[in-house]
Amino acid sequence: MKPNKFPPGWNIEKVRRIIALYERQPEEEAVAEDEAAYEKPGQSMIEVPSELIPEIRNLIAQAQSEKRPKKRSARL
Repeated sequence: MKPNKFPPGWNIEKVRRIIALYERQPEEEAVAEDEAAYEKPGQSMIEVPSELIPEIRNLIAQAQSEKRPKKRSARL
């Protein structure tokens, strides 16, 4: 079994605290949180077949990299 890899600033204790938070969350609060995600300005939610997810992620990454300013190469 591979060891867990966490994003920067995360560890097993943080993961356990978040799990505990969501396990204690009342159902009404959870539903409200889910619904609020669909109302975020500038965001859209769509249903797509799971097998398309890798391609969609690639398209998003490509679009984001095109928006980033190009780094100038240092001249010697």
